[in-house]
Amino acid sequence: MCGRYSVARPDSDVAKEFDVDAIVGEEPAPSWNVAPTQIARVIVERVPRDSDDEVAQRTLRNARWGLIPSWAKDVKIGNRLINARSETVTEKPAFKAAAVRRRCLIPADGYYEWEKVDGKKVPHFLHNADELLAFAGLYELWPDPSRDKEDPDRWLCSYTILTSPASDTLGHIHDRSPVVIPPGELRGRWLDPSLTEPDQVRELLASIPEPRLQPREVSTAVNSPDNNGPELVEPVRH
Repeated sequence: MCGRYSVARPDSDVAKEFDVDAIVGEEPAPSWNVAPTQIARVIVERVPRDSDDEVAQRTLRNARWGLIPSWAKDVKIGNRLINARSETVTEKPAFKAAAVRRRCLIPADGYYEWEKVDGKKVPHFLHNADELLAFAGLYELWPDPSRDKEDPDRWLCSYTILTSPASDTLGHIHDRSPVVIPPGELRGRWLDPSLTEPDQVRELLASIPEPRLQPREVSTAVNSPDNNGPELVEPVRH
């Protein structure tokens, strides 16, 4: 699974890496400990509502971690939908609509996973020193019933991170890992709003290679979402 991650790059770096057309919303502060229910940046590709030319625009925008389906009664459901299994994402009621219509990328420097060692959970930071990671995700736009229909802040954007069985190199830490899409064509295909068939989505997921990440043990300070700073990703000195 993916329950915490780090993203400390500025918007300008992320926008350049992902060929973003527009940046929307206030830039969040760098975070080395993004936790569920918090706001972070996601990358979406869709035709703007006020567009006359039907050209999709790639946008960097804010979203709440924990998917809130459009039919949800309140935001609490998002607390249980921070991850989605890639094997069943086109079938589960909470995810299947977004899987074929609202896919996104979540930029990250790396993520945390906890390995069980002698009855204790030891945190590790998994990353690729050579590149900014892109987690495969889904997003939803939820209409807040407490707000007026004309309120521009009525629509809450939320997201979930897809996971898959961990590769042999990472499986000893945890049995699942985020779906990491490598740089290049696959990122564009994942965001492509014209890809709307469940079979196409499943084929695309099957074509994504296993990530090649480097794990390193880090401080248990990351266990608390109240802790945040670059020291969280530094290796533990034994």
